Amino acid sequence: MNKSDLENFGFLKIDIPKDINLVEEIQKLKKEKNAVILGHYYIEGDLQDVSDYVGDSLQLSQQAAKTDADIIVFLGVHFMAETAKILSPNKKVIIPDLKASCSLAESCPENDFAKFIQDNPGHTVISYVNTTAAIKALTDIVVTSSNAKQIVDSLPKDEKIIFGPDKNLGNYINSITGRNMLLWDGACHVHKQFDLEAILKIKSENPDAKIIAHPECESPVLVVSEHIGSTSSLLKFTQTDTSKKFIVATESGILHQMIKASPDKIFIPAPALDSTCACNDCNFMKLNTMEKLYNCLKYELPEITINEQLRQKAEKSIIKMLEISEKFGIK
Repeated sequence: MNKSDLENFGFLKIDIPKDINLVEEIQKLKKEKNAVILGHYYIEGDLQDVSDYVGDSLQLSQQAAKTDADIIVFLGVHFMAETAKILSPNKKVIIPDLKASCSLAESCPENDFAKFIQDNPGHTVISYVNTTAAIKALTDIVVTSSNAKQIVDSLPKDEKIIFGPDKNLGNYINSITGRNMLLWDGACHVHKQFDLEAILKIKSENPDAKIIAHPECESPVLVVSEHIGSTSSLLKFTQTDTSKKFIVATESGILHQMIKASPDKIFIPAPALDSTCACNDCNFMKLNTMEKLYNCLKYELPEITINEQLRQKAEKSIIKMLEISEKFGIK
């Protein structure tokens, strides 16, 4: 094993015998090591199928906080694994590829955000979970797209709020709560790139289809959508709504669960601007592969580590989110 590969590639570049059954070997390693695999909705379908829990950021944060496993394997992006480590400091947290970053998290550098807070004193700081531990440490309350509205509503109407880093989500929350939160100018590269004209063309060709969208999307896409919600909310809507066809404006990985839950329905991924395919994928999420998962479990690397002082500061804002989510029964 050459650990220098982690520096060069972000993952262990170790050849795997071609004759092994990766699914069986992963299940065996997981049992031997008392490991739990947490998978986000945006990873590939085969990885979702070997995960013990598949969910959005809130659901996986809740699982990370209560698991009794010795090892947490996070199939997602770096900030998610970091969140798991913040909540479970005594557990080993590993991720298949350290370079699985997040464009939204990258849009909010620590020093710039700290100055933004300093320049606007007297504000409660609410940060989206799609941020680094350093940003969470500067935050009063973390939110996800599942609970942002309820958490904002739980604060006094006259409370001054800074919301970061996703401006689109912040604008949406402002619009449905009547707030005037001060917004950081960040965005997710996936959700800001949906092609409204192409979506409307698909709608004209499929008038019986409902457009559903994640609130990280640009406002024009949200305006034409018939349901707006977190990834888990979109999934639930497709299961309970009577429509048989949906145009889905979020990362296309969620279609795997939608199809599994409703095989009799049709799901059309909303296309991105200047895209060569008819979908919109997160390149960072797609860095997770079965081969990397196998090596990650076998060698228990790459491992997520966080300075303890930073971890404790970041934990307070996440615990606050989980407490409010439990109070309102947000799952």
